[in-house]
Amino acid sequence: MSIPQAFIQELLARVDVVDVVGRHVPLKKSGANFMGLCPFHGEKSPSFSVSPSKQFYHCFGCGKNGNAIGFLMDHAGMGFVEAVQDLAQGCGLQVPDERASPEERARAASERRRQASLTEILEQAATAWQKQLRRAPQAIEYLKGRGLSGEIARRYGLGYAPPGWHGLASVFAEYDSPALVEAGLVILIEDEDRRHDRFRDRIMFPIRNAKGECIGFGGRVLGDDKPKYLNSPETPVFHKGRELYGLHEARTPMREHGYALVVEGYMDVVALAQHGFGNAVATLGTACTGEHVHKLFRFTDAVVFSFDGDAAGRRAARKALEAALPYAGDTRSVRFLFLPPEHDPDSFIRAHGSEAFAREVQQALPLSRFLLEAAAQDCDLGTAEGRARMLSHAEPLWSALPEGGLKRQLLGELAQAGQLPVPDLLGLWARSAAHGARPGTEGAGPAGSGRAARRSGARTPVERAARLRMPRSAHGGRSDHAARLLLSHMHFLEDLSHEDLSLLREQPAPHGPLFLWLETRLHEHGPQPWAVLREALAGHECQPLAQRLLTGSHAQTEGEERELRAELRDLLNRMLVDAILQEQKLLIENAADDPQALQRYRELQERRLRLEGARPPAS
Repeated sequence: MSIPQAFIQELLARVDVVDVVGRHVPLKKSGANFMGLCPFHGEKSPSFSVSPSKQFYHCFGCGKNGNAIGFLMDHAGMGFVEAVQDLAQGCGLQVPDERASPEERARAASERRRQASLTEILEQAATAWQKQLRRAPQAIEYLKGRGLSGEIARRYGLGYAPPGWHGLASVFAEYDSPALVEAGLVILIEDEDRRHDRFRDRIMFPIRNAKGECIGFGGRVLGDDKPKYLNSPETPVFHKGRELYGLHEARTPMREHGYALVVEGYMDVVALAQHGFGNAVATLGTACTGEHVHKLFRFTDAVVFSFDGDAAGRRAARKALEAALPYAGDTRSVRFLFLPPEHDPDSFIRAHGSEAFAREVQQALPLSRFLLEAAAQDCDLGTAEGRARMLSHAEPLWSALPEGGLKRQLLGELAQAGQLPVPDLLGLWARSAAHGARPGTEGAGPAGSGRAARRSGARTPVERAARLRMPRSAHGGRSDHAARLLLSHMHFLEDLSHEDLSLLREQPAPHGPLFLWLETRLHEHGPQPWAVLREALAGHECQPLAQRLLTGSHAQTEGEERELRAELRDLLNRMLVDAILQEQKLLIENAADDPQALQRYRELQERRLRLEGARPPAS
């Protein structure tokens, strides 16, 4: 979505930053400004100032500052477009999209109204169930038995869905409305033309998005009936693989504690909050996904995953490891906490207390150690066969890490554990990837092939060139135009393969650093328009290059998105061909000493011909 800068200026002129911040932070008048406790770091004395005249906020403690849009992005974890849309909705403005047709704009507006209607319905149900809880002594006793106070129940909006098939009929006058089915509150049995409540005789846990809107529910039985937990189905506003229970409530505690604690269940979240760990969130009955990790890193630079110590917990931890690897790096911390098999966080903290649990968190396994353990699982490192198997397991895990100090250190540790010199290990992995690659699945294919390449962890000519310290000449015009396309359409990065991203990162300065900055920015904030990227680049070493590329008539990158993606793909293919040609040159020079050089040369030749065949006809 491309939002005109003029609209951004109009929007910021209409909203009041004091009102926007005040919905999230208690503010008190202090002279010409308003003051409050900073929501971005823990403090006891207010140092967070909001200026009505400047329409700006600034914390004198941690230095955070910005306008109303920036506050929603930093505090609520919204993307730029989402923050603009949220503010625009509040003041009755329609967000224009420079690239959208009138029909597309109308559809987008209709979809926003539909989603707003569903969240209102879900909020109405949440309020009704909260009232029901006050009149349900058996539910209150259950929660007290789990050690929960009324304050925690109110903070998380806990409720109770009473027994009976049509309890919500007393809440919604139009019980037969299709919207109740679409919201996941009512189940329609079409063959019999009847409907009934989805949730009955359960403790209800409202699931809220980062903005605090109710988007779904989790319900737990009071006894031992099955299923113990029942979640809302997928709806237009609720997607299990993207949302985290308790995220809205945990935003400030995460900053105070300095990390997010990811657990497996609703009760774990509220029980930990009861004992001072309000920074806990839970996945919603699904394995941890990359989207979960990406979302958490918008609020904190440290994540601790807590799992049961049994086999199921280890399997869940392995999935979380794979989801976290692309986002781990030199400035982020990911750790894994394994409790004794007989405990989950709720039972452990009730049995041993908060201090004992805090010690367990401090001793959690770093991602680097868990990666080594996962690679070595079921491998006898006392034998050559076991070490070889461990290295085979380790390659896709190591490949998923972003470039940096952590990745380089782990390479050395893996090589040491496998009793191989680092160059030999890299050569082994390169040959293994080359023999395992399927023709037509790298580089030249559509966006989907990029995702397949990322999953396979394939080694690339670009990375081999970098490891061999092979000089690579960059075609300045191609690098310029690729950067221009990605600065204008940042979301194109999401479908590039590991090989493509490595190719861009390895370009000579200043292009390589700019591509690396863009990729990092995407991981941290999601796709952003050039207007935001321009502000974010202020003072950065890449700012002159980016401004040069996006200034003047040559900077226009408008057109059909499909055509622009194809243009980028062609540029990348040409750059890959350049990298392959240089590696082939090096192979010819080493052919006398390396018996496998000619075989590798032939493989690259086939690859190069495929890439060249994928180009459009020359004009």
